[in-house]
Amino acid sequence: MLRRLAFLTACLAVPLAAPRVSLADAAPFDLSGPTLEVKVTHGGVTLPISQVPNLAAGDQLEIRADLPTGQSVHYLLVAAFLRGATNPPPMSWFHKAETWNHKAGADVLKASVPDGAQQVIVFLAPQTGGDFATLAGAVRGRPGAFVRASQDLDQASLDRSRLDAYLAAIHKRDLGGDQGDPDRLKTVTPLLARSLAIKVNEDCFEKMANLQAACLTQGQDALVLNDGHSASIVQSLTSGSSADLAFQLSATPHADFGLYSPYIAAVMDIAKIMDSFRTAKYAYIPALATADGDHLALLLNTAPSFHDQLSVLVTALPAIEPPQAPPLQPVDAKAAYCAQRPGLVLPVEGAPLAYSTDYAHAMALRLKTKTGETLDLPVRANAEAGGFVVDTTGFDPARFDEQTDAVLHGKWGFAPFDGPTFQLQSSHAEAWRVAADDEQALVVGRDDVVRLEGRQTACVERVTLRDGGALDWKAPQPDQLAVTVPLAGAGPGPVTLLVKQYGMAEPQAVPLKSYAEAGRLQSFTLHAGDTAGELSGARLDQVTGLSLAGVQFKPGEMTSARGGDALTLDMVDPKGVEKLAAGEVAMAKVTLADGRTQSLKVTVTGPSPSVALIGKSVLPGAAADPIAIRLTGADELRQGAVITFSLRARQPATFSGDDAIEVAAGGGASARLTEQSGLTLEDAQVAVATLDTAKAFNGSAFGPLRYRVVTGDGSGDWQPLATLVRLPTLRELKCDQGPERPCELSGANLFLIDSVASDPSFSHAIKAPEGFPGSALAVPHPTGGRLYIRLRDDPGVVNEAVIPAARELSRR
Repeated sequence: MLRRLAFLTACLAVPLAAPRVSLADAAPFDLSGPTLEVKVTHGGVTLPISQVPNLAAGDQLEIRADLPTGQSVHYLLVAAFLRGATNPPPMSWFHKAETWNHKAGADVLKASVPDGAQQVIVFLAPQTGGDFATLAGAVRGRPGAFVRASQDLDQASLDRSRLDAYLAAIHKRDLGGDQGDPDRLKTVTPLLARSLAIKVNEDCFEKMANLQAACLTQGQDALVLNDGHSASIVQSLTSGSSADLAFQLSATPHADFGLYSPYIAAVMDIAKIMDSFRTAKYAYIPALATADGDHLALLLNTAPSFHDQLSVLVTALPAIEPPQAPPLQPVDAKAAYCAQRPGLVLPVEGAPLAYSTDYAHAMALRLKTKTGETLDLPVRANAEAGGFVVDTTGFDPARFDEQTDAVLHGKWGFAPFDGPTFQLQSSHAEAWRVAADDEQALVVGRDDVVRLEGRQTACVERVTLRDGGALDWKAPQPDQLAVTVPLAGAGPGPVTLLVKQYGMAEPQAVPLKSYAEAGRLQSFTLHAGDTAGELSGARLDQVTGLSLAGVQFKPGEMTSARGGDALTLDMVDPKGVEKLAAGEVAMAKVTLADGRTQSLKVTVTGPSPSVALIGKSVLPGAAADPIAIRLTGADELRQGAVITFSLRARQPATFSGDDAIEVAAGGGASARLTEQSGLTLEDAQVAVATLDTAKAFNGSAFGPLRYRVVTGDGSGDWQPLATLVRLPTLRELKCDQGPERPCELSGANLFLIDSVASDPSFSHAIKAPEGFPGSALAVPHPTGGRLYIRLRDDPGVVNEAVIPAARELSRR
């Protein structure tokens, strides 16, 4: 709407033949104009204009221009009542006051709203001969233009009130007390946007804290969203006699502007009409009105002229129509609120003008006591809080039930209205207790959630640990709290929660007990013929044994991944395989370290898939290092080499086209070989697998390589294949410091060396520092042109480094 008024002003400020002015070129309404004092009396009650959203027939208006004492230009104050686009008002509907004449109240304009009037428009015109008659003639000659101008000015003033409230709050937070809380602006802004129907750029919160406020206020004219209530309290063009103008304008060539086409058409029409009124004496300047008490401060975007073409300021008062109460709605109609909470906020949306204006006044929250008496608690609208803030100091919980309904009540202008109903709770001494299913829910070593059951969760202020800090909690149900208890560093034993309620002096103690986590058993997988099975679950480190059909198992290797554990259980007596046939179903008894036992249903599955290694060969790859390392271990495999190995099917006796060979290295690296990549069937019983370690693994893979077959029935046991080792790059050996000083071996990735010796027995060895980052390492003098090296990836094997003669400098 502000952009529309800016466009309107641009149209009014130029001659008809001048080039059209775009919205982007129009000046903002930031020039302070004069102030009007306006009071309205209705039914014997007088209110300042800031509390009057609409006028009614018979209302008494009192308007006075608040001009400086030394005002040099005499302004004539004129009020004109309008009754539609096609019905010129009579001369008796025009009233005037001489602002410079302070005798006998001549400077005060008093008028009664006549029957049939729909709008009232106010002019401030420099005094000239015939000025009153000229203004009246202009309005009577083209009433439709002034009807539309009145509606647009009124609507723009309402939109401006919402924008001003938003900007004031953002600037207050930016320049005021939020400098130490950079997240406060991010918390308050969505509440402001919801209360005032303002569009917020969420990207602004990604910026630095000191840049967020400037970002949130960019493009101010575009921030105000459409608000049905503020539009409805400005007289609609689609009813009454003014509908004729709307229907006429919609057929103009400018009526294809989409959502705002009637407005754009009206603006163009007003510009033409106003320009036709332009005389050598007068030009019309629209003014937005911002209300504060009984004062209307006028904002202009064009400086008034006092030369040959005098400027007439035009503004509008509220429309003359029945009162339309604000459509206030609770943000959450099912929520309950605590009547004893200091600074209680009732979240309300749907009527931005209730936050940006004083139209809603004498507001209170109305409650009924147990005896039927009425109690009104004062409330005030607070856009930053996102609702109405209740003064609860007059609330006595003894006079009310534990739960009662309360109605938001007040006046909208002169008319009383009732807003939404809220459910209020009050604090009472009660026994919060642990939910039956959560009595053993607290397990040490982690954060756990325990549910507390009771009443009036809305009145819970905080939950703390005795001798500890505040806890995170929420109320998933009206009679239940879900409390997160941090026990990561705690041991088993008693735990006491303290539940503090608003209005209660002391918190209630809720005793609990924490436990060491029992092993959570998920499944035990055992293949017929195997001497070991796999137990899956959580905290399986507490498992000390398993008994199945009289066969005893003992814990083996345990691994943890993805939030669960996998524990290998080996038969104490391998002859137990004879007692467990495929398909057998039995209950296993799992024994824990603290003596507890748990039962688990187990089905013995068919034999696990298996293959046998026939043979293997290695293609070491090109080694261009100046000093070569010769691997001496039979199972050592250089990183970057290609290994080919052949396998014979055992269980089942043949391979299928869907079988795969999985190869795993240390550090969690693994590769999968299939018929599409690296696996070739010689026939149904024999498969040849080729693994390129440079492509399959990254530079951090090392250690024992294992393989297993993977079929549709499951995975076989891991079997050893080779030992993957990473080699350093050795470039040069310098021994030019004499026989008593060590040589210097230079190269890259020397941290892969465990130790270097001059003999295979390592009687003269130098240990390489762990995590060595350098490019030169002190080593013994070579013997027979060789050094002996242990690699960190396989330190049990002694390898040889052959030193070319050209690389070994003579000892001097």
